[in-house]
Amino acid sequence: MHLESEKVSIAKSQKETFEFLKNVENFKKLMPESIEKFEMLSTDSFLFQLKGMPTIKLKLEKTEPNHLVVLAASSDKLPFTLRGEIEEVNERDSSVQLIFEGEFNSMMAMMIKNPIKKFITTLSENLKAI
Repeated sequence: MHLESEKVSIAKSQKETFEFLKNVENFKKLMPESIEKFEMLSTDSFLFQLKGMPTIKLKLEKTEPNHLVVLAASSDKLPFTLRGEIEEVNERDSSVQLIFEGEFNSMMAMMIKNPIKKFITTLSENLKAI
């Protein structure tokens, strides 16, 4: 399953935006209002739970300075990655697109597609306010 958020403009430089996303603790600020749990597990991993959803653990898997931040689920039950692609607009502004990639059977994909789409849309919308 491949889902993409809209590109959002952020009033921070590409480097500032990258540094914000690279610090996984900042994802707490981006979570939807329906968050029931957010817990840091280490400097590069956290778990969260949204209302009516299972707990999901994410770990910082890969970064490319100022351009890419990739988080990966640490569960085999829901194997997916969440990629943040950061582009420079000018020296004071950047844009970000979130991309969700996961391997799910068709029944699971049908059940989670809308909630995941809503989730990444909310994360990207909340990025505007950082």
